[in-house]
Amino acid sequence: MSKDKTGTKTVAQNRKARHDYHIEQVFEAGIALTGTEIKAVRAARVQLKDSFARVQNGELLLYNVHISPYEQGNRFNHEPERTRKLLMRRLEILKLNGLIRERGYSLVPLSIYLKGGWAKVELALVKGKKNYDKREDLKKKDAAREVERALRDRQKA
Repeated sequence: MSKDKTGTKTVAQNRKARHDYHIEQVFEAGIALTGTEIKAVRAARVQLKDSFARVQNGELLLYNVHISPYEQGNRFNHEPERTRKLLMRRLEILKLNGLIRERGYSLVPLSIYLKGGWAKVELALVKGKKNYDKREDLKKKDAAREVERALRDRQKA
């Protein structure tokens, strides 16, 4: 968990999504959670691996997000991988629905964070990368790392 200057506290990140997809646009959405779920989120007991969002019946739903059961929860504890409703304005949801259907985009959560006491999801409109795109990105990162290392070594000498 990390806290930045704007008062947001990042609870979970989906690093694999940045590697596997081209990110076109990023949106912020709220999450409708139960009592034990928000307590587990505040304790950073969340995994975003293989999660995605979909528009169904005019609602934005989040699938495959694992929020571990709250340890102090009793028999009313939540189901870890239930479908959760995301909260966005209707026009934004309709716009996303159009993009997903026409152009072959997907919605993938990049991170879950707390902002002003509310749980939020950073959703990305993405397109899948091919294997050669992934290798290209790795080459660019390695080259940048080598340049950094060379500059650091030059400054030491």
